[in-house]
Amino acid sequence: MPLRAEGKKKMAAFGGGVLSGAVAPVGAILTILFSGLILPAMPYLLSCAAGAMIYVVVEELIPEISEGEHSNIGVIMFSVGFTVMMALDTALG
Repeated sequence: MPLRAEGKKKMAAFGGGVLSGAVAPVGAILTILFSGLILPAMPYLLSCAAGAMIYVVVEELIPEISEGEHSNIGVIMFSVGFTVMMALDTALG
C-alpha cells in the first residue's frame, strides 16, 4: 500500500511486496541448515532481536505520547510497564 500511495503502478507495488517477503524463506532455510552452529548463539541472537523490537516500539511510540500536555506521563508509564513485565517474566520463569 505505501508503494501504491507513492504513485507506483499496481504491478510494481505488488512486485516490491513479493520481493521484500522473499527473504524470509531463504533465511529460514539457512537457519535450518546451520542450526547446529546457531543453537549455542541463539540466546544472544534473540536478545539482540528483542532489543531491536524494543527500540522500534520506543522510537515509534515515544514521539506520539510526548506531544500532549502531560508528556512525561506516557514515558513514565512505558517504563513502568516494561519494568513490571520484566519482573513478572523473571519471577514466574
